[in-house]
Amino acid sequence: MNNMNSDDLFHPSLAAALMKLDPEDGEQIMEYLKTHVLLSREKALLQASVREQKKLLVENAKLKKDIEQLRAQVQDKQRRRTAKALLSQAPPPHSLSPAPASPVSPPAVSAAPPPPSSQVRREKSSRRRRARPASDPLGAEPQLDVSRLDLRVGRVVAVRRHPLTDTMTVQEVDVGENAPRTVVSKLGEKTHLDQLRGSLVVLLCNVKACKLKGVASQARLLCCSAPGDDVQLLLPPAGSAPGDRVTVPSYHGEPDRELPSRLWEQLQPDVQVDCRGVATYRGSSLQVQGKGLCRGPALSGCSVR
Repeated sequence: MNNMNSDDLFHPSLAAALMKLDPEDGEQIMEYLKTHVLLSREKALLQASVREQKKLLVENAKLKKDIEQLRAQVQDKQRRRTAKALLSQAPPPHSLSPAPASPVSPPAVSAAPPPPSSQVRREKSSRRRRARPASDPLGAEPQLDVSRLDLRVGRVVAVRRHPLTDTMTVQEVDVGENAPRTVVSKLGEKTHLDQLRGSLVVLLCNVKACKLKGVASQARLLCCSAPGDDVQLLLPPAGSAPGDRVTVPSYHGEPDRELPSRLWEQLQPDVQVDCRGVATYRGSSLQVQGKGLCRGPALSGCSVR
């Protein structure tokens, strides 16, 4: 029955035999036989498909194995090539036999110049050493000169008497920063506050902030002082602007971030106003580059404090 095809269903002898049965039973048997033949065909096709799928899986596994073998061969060749290149670059081994002694010493060989990267590292290290404060035990001792002072031009925007003493004044000074600095100064009782407001002054900006009679002072106002308690402001050149640096061209270097204790007292005796009324450090003038010299307005031959 399994080998029966659709053509066998219409064989004359089979058809004649079915016609002898009840017509309704014959039709049902015919439908059953047709369905059975169709199912047999579908089963045969499915079996063929399964066999083809198994065949493909076997072939894929074989291809994967071949690919892994080829990859291992390529990696092995790369390792051999790398080892060969390293051996070709290695210097020849030194002879084990000792060299004969020579009475003549070999000539000195001049050292080759260091590569640019070494020079850059040394320059950076040198800059770091120069930038370290005097208290840094790892850096070289910085020079003791005026280049370590952060001197800047400022403009007095407000001034008032100190609330606890008449001998001091409190100034708000613009030095080109986001906010003015508060400066407490000892200018004397005769100072006219109205004359200070709007004036250009010279500030020492890297002193450590401290409180003077309860008011915090963030900088030091430089003044000219003569015998007889005559105190006048040290004036920057005309045309200066708040924030301009005051330097001494003979002394190069960057100022300290914060001056060590008593450093200003060590440098201050060398800051003088000469006979021409020009502020100097060891004979070299204090100036704003491109704008002029700093001066004592009416005093000469006096100290700056």
